Amino acid sequence: MADQIVFGNSKIRRNLMTHPTTAATQHGNSRRLGPGVARVLHRVRRFACIAPAMLLLSACGGEWATDYGEPLDAATTANWRVSSVQVSVPDTLTVSDEDTFAPNADIVWHGDPAGDRRAQVQTIIRDAARTATAGMRGGKPVALAITLQQFHGVTPITMARAPEAVYNIAFTAQITDSRTGAALTPPTYIQADLPAVVREQGIDALQFGPSQKERVTTHVAATIQGWLGIGPDIRGTFSSLGR
Repeated sequence: MADQIVFGNSKIRRNLMTHPTTAATQHGNSRRLGPGVARVLHRVRRFACIAPAMLLLSACGGEWATDYGEPLDAATTANWRVSSVQVSVPDTLTVSDEDTFAPNADIVWHGDPAGDRRAQVQTIIRDAARTATAGMRGGKPVALAITLQQFHGVTPITMARAPEAVYNIAFTAQITDSRTGAALTPPTYIQADLPAVVREQGIDALQFGPSQKERVTTHVAATIQGWLGIGPDIRGTFSSLGR
């Protein structure tokens, strides 16, 4: 039908995707779409009819997690004030802009316009860490150092055709004394995996929000707060297709 686009068994009204740079008003919400989102919507339309068998060849099911070991002692962290946040993205991490179901790379990100993906994901993690620690107002200044291990997001074709997908995010984090440099925690491996919204829900999120960046930033911030013992303990697992 001319006014519909088929995504698997779901049908999305074509008028939601015909003019992606204009303001969206469905559901009483309004958001003007930038050129980056418009390009993603265009690519999602382009790949909407690709056979789902390709997905089975490139992605596999598995168990994913938000995990950070045992949360830090809340009585201890209540005395901390994070005076600096540093996020490192090692040069050894591979990057892919391929629009396939499961690119074989450490960094995959399509939630920003085309550009320096390392810098983009570094900004996301740094913003999440700053948000997570903004309320820490104790008397002891500490530094938070984060080293990215993996940031594997979803591609436009995955959003269009996959029945499910995952933001696979992992990093190490460590707290040190800002004055002396002494380690206050060991380097801690943290997983912040997050189920992606795909197909019709994914298109709705692109147009009306929350954006991929908003969802990921919020989840990473909540994960860091859980680790620091200053927020709810959100550790858990889920099963999904992903890489």
